[in-house]
Amino acid sequence: MTGLYHIPRYTISLVRESSVEVDVRVVRDGETARDIFMPLFLGLDREQFVVMALDAKHQVIGLNITSIGSLNINIVHPREVFKSVILLNAAALIVAHNHPSGHCEPSPEDRALTTRLREGGELLGIPILDHLILSDHGDFLSFADQGYLS
Repeated sequence: MTGLYHIPRYTISLVRESSVEVDVRVVRDGETARDIFMPLFLGLDREQFVVMALDAKHQVIGLNITSIGSLNINIVHPREVFKSVILLNAAALIVAHNHPSGHCEPSPEDRALTTRLREGGELLGIPILDHLILSDHGDFLSFADQGYLS
């Protein structure tokens, strides 16, 4: 005789934690994205990876800190990146992370992650429009501007 198994039922919801005040709402280029992301990265002593979810008109609908790493490494997995984007019903995304060293040159790991995110976005129908690397000095590198997303 077997007993009945009770399968848990869940509700998935988003919880708004805070907000970031910015001058623009529509992202048109890497500089606009940098201006939105920059306040989140100022003064950090370790790497963080942030996802910006966009609607079909490229208006920002939300930001999510996906990962917090150490001084020079941050482990990011595509499933964590796309989780918040899917929950926000986003049409596209832009991601960013900081380099506390101040150098914006992408590492081989940065390039590999960008490729994985681009491929995942294509599979899900949620394109990654850009990946930015920011420094605390206001410098940044846009993967889209450099042709790394082609």
